[in-house]
Amino acid sequence: MSLIAGAIAFAGPVFADNYDFDAMRASAGKYKNVEVALAEGYIPDPSGKCISAEGEGLPQEWGGMGIHYLRPDLLKLSPPGDRVDGAGTHTDFMAPAILLYEPQADGSLELVGIENLVFEASWMSNGHAGPPMMNGRAWDHMMDDPNTSGDEAHGFMPHFDQHVWLFRKNPLGDLMPFNPTVTCEHHRG
Repeated sequence: MSLIAGAIAFAGPVFADNYDFDAMRASAGKYKNVEVALAEGYIPDPSGKCISAEGEGLPQEWGGMGIHYLRPDLLKLSPPGDRVDGAGTHTDFMAPAILLYEPQADGSLELVGIENLVFEASWMSNGHAGPPMMNGRAWDHMMDDPNTSGDEAHGFMPHFDQHVWLFRKNPLGDLMPFNPTVTCEHHRG
């Protein structure tokens, strides 16, 4: 089973960025203190969920993503509906739209990675012919498949997202969506 849900072939040029991981790590390091993230406009995912592959009906061995802290202004979220939607096309990883935290046994949160997300409809309506790219890799295309028990889009409308595991080594690769070393075991939500 692929880690990329709903893969679609796109033709034409795509938006591409190349980043130095050390520079990204230095830029995002201030968010190790969740109070800094809150002061800069990040909010905990309103669902209160800690995302794990198993919790989404996907293979347990994929691991987790953790708790997402979002910048609603960068995602340009729409009013609540059946699935989360928005109009954001923000792709700058030096100022990520999403921070990924793993809950710890003592109740604290450990920053493990960052993420950006653009909603497919908004991205394509802004003249893009394919997914964003990062360091030569197309962002993951996520959309729920109603024929499976899992929710491959985690409650969101179809979108492209890119996770970057800056603070927790991922044996699957630093740009893969799930990280087997991230757990929701201590989530108290």
